[in-house]
Amino acid sequence: MALLSYKWLLFFMLGFYHPFYVSVTEISHNAQEATLEVSCKIFADDLEEILKKNYGKPVDLGALQQRALHDALITGYVSKNLAMIADGKPVKLNYIGYEKEKESVFCYFEVRDVPAFKKLDLRNSLLQDLNDQQINIMHVIVKGARKSYKLDYPKNTASFVF
Repeated sequence: MALLSYKWLLFFMLGFYHPFYVSVTEISHNAQEATLEVSCKIFADDLEEILKKNYGKPVDLGALQQRALHDALITGYVSKNLAMIADGKPVKLNYIGYEKEKESVFCYFEVRDVPAFKKLDLRNSLLQDLNDQQINIMHVIVKGARKSYKLDYPKNTASFVF
């Protein structure tokens, strides 16, 4: 019986050390402001690694003295890997900033001049150029209705109809 308990304990402990690769992007339509409010939650070490890989510069998102460089790198990377089309019209992400909280980074964007829409097409390939086990979870909220979709590598597109 004790041996069985140790096997479960070992399995449980390995779960903490087994890496998983996931990002969460939430897009909320603010009808009053006619904007899309976008936040991307990404593991800090994965984001630092992909920025270094793509731009050839070491990145430490906790180093506040390099904030301007980090802003430029994040803007460039996310803009290449996250795109939206509202009712057939491409929209432009405007970078707001980022926050690092423990092991995660929250990147914030806004899309202006988006009145009501019926369909939102998304392309999200964040971190797929880093790991082929990447999962990108998408949440879209319009008029209080929330729809979600999970993108498993290599899939990187989703459509939301409201």
